Amino acid sequence: MISDFIASHKGEFSALLTAFFWTFSAIAFEFAGKKIGSLSVNIFRLMVAFILLSLYSWIVRGVIFPTDASVHNWIWLSLSGLVGFVLGDLCLFQAYVVVGARISMLIMALAPLIAAIFGWAWLGEVVTLKQAIAMVITFLGIAVVILRREDVNPNDINGNGRRKVKLSYPAWGILLAFGGAVGQGGGLVLSKYGMADYNVFSSVQIRAVAGLVGFSLIFTMFNRWGDLRKALQNSKAMGRLAIGAFFGPFMGVSASLWAVRFTTTGVASAIISIVPVLIIPFSILFMHEKFKPRDLVGAVIAITGVVVFFL
Repeated sequence: MISDFIASHKGEFSALLTAFFWTFSAIAFEFAGKKIGSLSVNIFRLMVAFILLSLYSWIVRGVIFPTDASVHNWIWLSLSGLVGFVLGDLCLFQAYVVVGARISMLIMALAPLIAAIFGWAWLGEVVTLKQAIAMVITFLGIAVVILRREDVNPNDINGNGRRKVKLSYPAWGILLAFGGAVGQGGGLVLSKYGMADYNVFSSVQIRAVAGLVGFSLIFTMFNRWGDLRKALQNSKAMGRLAIGAFFGPFMGVSASLWAVRFTTTGVASAIISIVPVLIIPFSILFMHEKFKPRDLVGAVIAITGVVVFFL
């Protein structure tokens, strides 16, 4: 029976849904970020997500706020929210603006590998030779996309001009996306440890609370609250932001926690890592990005590395 098959693989299906949800949210947030700024997008999408999570918890669990969470849940899930939603997404959403969602999500393929490194450093998990090789494969796939060779003297008709390797995209945007990968990888490890057997949606709600507190402090420190009033006047950007908030921190993050609860972190991360390939047609269709065959090749190589890592 199909229902039995789905039930026995609900972790894997949750991971697949996460990949689609994060693809949709990345495109929506790229559009909104270019219109109203990445900081405004971050705090608004957490507000929307918190409201949706509260309504869901009230309807399903009968409580609107996670008052039944343990001290352990609150401490570690709050840390996860600060690392993932604040530090990680602060970098990632600015990367959307600088290099676009497609390249940002390609570099985010490093997140599960970074999570494994955190697991090795913090929990004493072993990283094997095969996994080290898989990391190299993933880096190679990303390099295929973000690096290009260029003639130093393109006017040399004899073809003797030296060639050097250059970034195809701004270095600042690449570093921002990498920061996003570090934040997501660290946040995932902290979430798994902090959630334990607690409700998935309420766990995300705690993370969202920590994220809102973190971004509120940033807005206060840098006196950016006026940006939110301006953002509210852009109805098209706010509409995209609402879509992104629904598919990202509400459905996407919740589905990712379902995935790591019902299957291993490795299997979930490997399936979720297909986002860099899923996002290509959406980036071309909605963001009108130029696409080269090597972009697909690089994305497939990078994903292959992630899959090999967890086999």
